[in-house]
Amino acid sequence: MRRNLPFVAAFVFGLLVVVAMSMFTVDQRKFAIVFQLGEIREVITEPGLNFKWPLIQNVRYFDKRILTYDAQEPERFITSEKKPVLVDAFVKWRIIDAEQYYKAVQGDESRAQTRLSQTVNSGLREAFGKRTVHEVVSGEREKIMEEVRTKADADARAIGVQIVDVRLKRVDLPQEVSESVYRRMETERKRVANELRSKGGAEAEKIKADADRQREIIVAEAYRDAQRTKGEGDARATAIYAQAFGQNAEFYAFYRSLEAYRQSFRNKSDVLVVDPSSDFFKYLKGAGKGGK
Repeated sequence: MRRNLPFVAAFVFGLLVVVAMSMFTVDQRKFAIVFQLGEIREVITEPGLNFKWPLIQNVRYFDKRILTYDAQEPERFITSEKKPVLVDAFVKWRIIDAEQYYKAVQGDESRAQTRLSQTVNSGLREAFGKRTVHEVVSGEREKIMEEVRTKADADARAIGVQIVDVRLKRVDLPQEVSESVYRRMETERKRVANELRSKGGAEAEKIKADADRQREIIVAEAYRDAQRTKGEGDARATAIYAQAFGQNAEFYAFYRSLEAYRQSFRNKSDVLVVDPSSDFFKYLKGAGKGGK
């Protein structure tokens, strides 16, 4: 019995190895293809524990997740205006048919990306060739991406791949074109600036002329109102004076003489040369006699 113990242990160990080689697990993020002598026997899409024949069957895994293809260098395309543009784009894609994917590109991701790159670049070349620089830079960017994605996805289905999205990261002009465009933009901006300055100067002169006109109107109306008020005041004063003169002519004459004296002798340095017998001193002479 003890002599057979090593053989039993070896048999059990070998059996465990065979069982271990027969089992494999499929992750939820993966597809699995079971090959038998190089031929596809089964495609497993659901996660879990599975079995295969050891030694004569082998398993390859393929990613279910969304993958990214990002070109290392921008591609050069020509617009409808025959102007070159540099386009930097990336593609989001995933495997939807593992068997077709393996048959088309032997499961090689780099070969699949090369195929996708050719398809996407062809779609971009066609889309850019129908549009102007302005349209591809801003006007129809979303439309271009959707158009290219649809066409690329239809072609990618042939290799078991779905194109999830195509995005344009950057659309630039080459250096030599950028300089000429910049100079043309600078000239255009200067022209617009000069035109705006000219319009602004004209508007300023117009506003200033209108303000001057309004000022003259306001001053004239104020002068007219002042003269009217002054005339009314003078007329009222004259009426009051006339009424007072009518009531007591002697007192009115005396009052006017006092006003004349006050105005004539306002300052001590004033000198007045008048004949002493003049009526101007009438009340002064009378006042002197009354004092005596």
